[in-house]
Formats: sequence, structure tokens, C-alpha cells
Amino acid sequence: MPRFPALHNAMWPGLVGKGGPGAEPPIDLETMLDRTVEAEVNGVKFDGVDLFLFDPHVSIDSSDDDLKRLADSISRRNLVVGSLVAPVWPPTGGGSAMGNEEERRAFVTQVRKACAIGQKLKQIGIRKYGVVRIDSAASPAEWAKDPAGNTRLIAETFREAADVAEQYGERLAAEGEICWGGMHSVKRNLELLEAVGRPETVGFQADMAHTLLFTMGYNAPEDRILPEGFDWSDRATLDAGLRKMTDALRPWTIDFHVAQNDATVKGSGSHDKTGRHCQPLDPNGKLDIVAHAGFWLRDEQGNVTRKFQHICWDGCMFPNDVMGQQKTWNEILGVMASVRDAHGWD
Repeated sequence: MPRFPALHNAMWPGLVGKGGPGAEPPIDLETMLDRTVEAEVNGVKFDGVDLFLFDPHVSIDSSDDDLKRLADSISRRNLVVGSLVAPVWPPTGGGSAMGNEEERRAFVTQVRKACAIGQKLKQIGIRKYGVVRIDSAASPAEWAKDPAGNTRLIAETFREAADVAEQYGERLAAEGEICWGGMHSVKRNLELLEAVGRPETVGFQADMAHTLLFTMGYNAPEDRILPEGFDWSDRATLDAGLRKMTDALRPWTIDFHVAQNDATVKGSGSHDKTGRHCQPLDPNGKLDIVAHAGFWLRDEQGNVTRKFQHICWDGCMFPNDVMGQQKTWNEILGVMASVRDAHGWD
């Protein structure tokens, strides 16, 4: 059976959209780790976790002792660390990548801190692969006030962040979502990445749930790929639309999330509306997860690209009662293992 890519579970669903007025409370990191390590399907287990560098999980200002305790907690569960999410948004200490000088400086500072943590986790020995994830930390509505000028500013900020990442031996993956200005459609992501012009350091982070919304033109109707009034039972048209998208973004993609989506949007807590993550076996899910993951993991000739040492499941904004059930994580792990069986390697 294939052993690569490694299978990771994201820890940030315990935080994203949680806390604050009217939202469910966060789920602590230890609980998320326990649910991850307890999952098992036909002898397959998760290999590692991806982390959000924000309290109450992992402080962006963690000391060396803090990181050693974190590494001990993860390693004793026979897990490793992969990609890290930098808290670049204003509510988490960062700032808009297209904002004023102070805001952009705060953005780059958070990237610097995240890269330093990534380097220290490598030195400890708990992390051997993975990227640092970023986005524009700005809304499409704000971006639309000056599309060309704001894309230029975001690109400048990303280049500054790339300079920092290179000092620490890290790569930055920009997560395209309909809720991030300048990154809310295939066209806009390509424009931004090309404007940054640092493919060796700054690439794209693809999430199957978020990118499905690109094909539908959410927040960018002029850039939609699937036709208006699309019939979801028309698999040939869906596949053609997804292939057009993945062929465009795959060359830039350096980090990949397996996910399901029911073609709707959802927001929770302070998180803006974005692609709704569904459980993998949700009957309303529009993706054939295993087949459509192959659109990202194989090139246009059908060859496995082997670009990712690990893939991750993202279940952002799952309700706490869903995340509290071990059945949820077993089903997720089962689908992840099937993706690896279909598109992995030894």
C-alpha cells in the first residue's frame, strides 16, 4: 500500500469560528490531538497534524520551553507536525496585506514569528515537512475598491513575507478562498501569484471545499467556470470545470487539503462566509472526494505529481458535537486513506 503522502488532521477546526458572542466554545488542542490519534481504519492511522499558531492552541509568542512541551505532547502520540497557519489577520495580531504601512508590518511580523516557530519545531525533530499558510487578511469588498492597486499592495506584502520565510528555510502557501480579497477566484489568485513572482517561495494552498466555490463564481460572478443554473447531476460538466480550475492552479499548489462541500457557503463566529465544509459522507456533498482529489494530485497526463509530502483534512466550522464523535474522525481518515491509495506512492 502507498505510504506517501502522509495523512494529517488539521487542529484549527477546534478554533476557527469558535468563541465569542453566539459561537460555540473552542475545543482545546489536547482533545483535538486525542481524537486524531484514536482514529483508525483497517490498521491505518493519522501520521500527523497541522497547527494554527494562535491561542488557546499554540501561542505565536511561544517560548522554546512551550514548543518543547508541544512537541512532547504530539510525539508521545506518535504524531508529527506538518504545515502551520500564521495568524496574519487583524483580530489575531496581524494586519491586512493591502492595508497601511503599520498593518502590513504587522502581517509580516506574524509571518516572521510563524517561520521562527516552524524552524524551532524542525530543530526539535517533530517537523520535517510542511509550509506556513497565509492569505491576504482582507475582504473582497475592500479589495474591490481598487482591484489593481490592492493586488499590487498584497503582492508587495507577500514578497516581504517571502524574504522573511527564506531566512528560515520556509515556503509560504497562500490559501485561496472566496472570503479573501484578491484571492477570491481562480483568475485573481493567478494574477496575485504572478505579481508576487516568487514561485520557489510563495505558492498556492488548495482546499477542495473552498476551490469548488471558485467554479461557481461566489464573490466573483464574472470569473465563474460552471454555467449558470448548473445541474449537479451533470458529472461531465462538473469534471470539466474542475479540470479547468486545477490545471490553472496546480502548477502553483504546494499544500493541499482534502475536504467535502455541498456547494453552499457558511460563516461562524467571527469567520466570514466561505466554502462550507461537510462531513466526507454527507449525502449533499457535491465532490467525489477520491476522484476529484486526483485532479490536484495528478498532472494533466494523469501522472502522480508527488509534490506533497503530506495532505491534510480540513473540517472548518464543523459543530462541536460532530467533532466530539470518534466516528467523524474515523470516516475522515477512511476517505483520506482512500485518496492515498488512489493517488499515493511508496
